[in-house]
Amino acid sequence: MSPPRLLSAVLALCAGLALAPVPAAQAANATFERLARAAPTLDRDVLSLATRALACAMREPAADRPGTLSVIDFSLPSTEPRLWVFDLERERLLYRELVAHGRNTGDNLATRFSNRSGSHMSSLGVFRTGESYVGANGYSLRLDGLEPGFNDLARERAIVIHGAPYVDDQIARAQGRLGRSLGCPAVRPAVARELIDRIRGGSLVFAYYPDPDWLKRSQLLAAGCVPGAAPASVAGAP
Repeated sequence: MSPPRLLSAVLALCAGLALAPVPAAQAANATFERLARAAPTLDRDVLSLATRALACAMREPAADRPGTLSVIDFSLPSTEPRLWVFDLERERLLYRELVAHGRNTGDNLATRFSNRSGSHMSSLGVFRTGESYVGANGYSLRLDGLEPGFNDLARERAIVIHGAPYVDDQIARAQGRLGRSLGCPAVRPAVARELIDRIRGGSLVFAYYPDPDWLKRSQLLAAGCVPGAAPASVAGAP
């Protein structure tokens, strides 16, 4: 998505909101600029939102600075690498990878998202990485959603990062899209263990799509954000 189009959408949805407090905004801007230089293929506006959410999440009392920030841009087709993982201490790019979305989220392009069990859709928003384990999909990483109404049922839904053989360039070329998960952000098996070990244990994952409801109601994107607060209304959340 082009920067002007995304900025217009965000400004329209967030009209009337004050800017973030100056110290937090300055820190987020400095982080953003350095990460943007490390990942020139990542849409700057998506990264700006991710660093804003990072700054908000770190306002929690006793919150540790995450070691990594992972950004998934679900506005891109599944055939393109749309997962970026940053080392926040050294402010460098660690991975740029393919990542699958849920089977009911869309074909090659993602269009629908959900927080409901059984939806087989991906969820949007900010997640904190939990513990790794070995399950039905092999070595996997649990995710805890930080956004009530949008992704806070991730653990209950078993939305995890894991390797999957259908996340493969050849499959994407043959069928015009990656294989799809039951909602998990699945990655290539060859990189899964290394990536999981690098980001597990309290790092942040930011899953983006220009969804008007999420952009408007996300408490981690709002000015004067309150981490963990419920959105204005979660009734009927998809």
